[in-house]
Amino acid sequence: MGILEKIAEIEREIARTQKNKATEYHLGTLKAKLAKYRTQLLEPAGKKGEKGEGFEVLKSGDARVAMIGFPSVGKVRSPESCVFHIFYD
Repeated sequence: MGILEKIAEIEREIARTQKNKATEYHLGTLKAKLAKYRTQLLEPAGKKGEKGEGFEVLKSGDARVAMIGFPSVGKVRSPESCVFHIFYD
């Protein structure tokens, strides 16, 4: 069974299912499967796993970093662990 047949089967299932509170979850899962199959149909299958070339940045000079975020999410602890890795690696 190919992707096109699966898409057609899901569309038939959606068409014959009544829409009410009891079937909302079922229709949602069918729509999610339909979206997944349509993206598989549009995207080529051979593109997975390709990685680009890396790059290096030379270290020089001073730097400033601003940490912005909500209170009590660990902004103070993050720079301490970064400094430890920079100087001791």
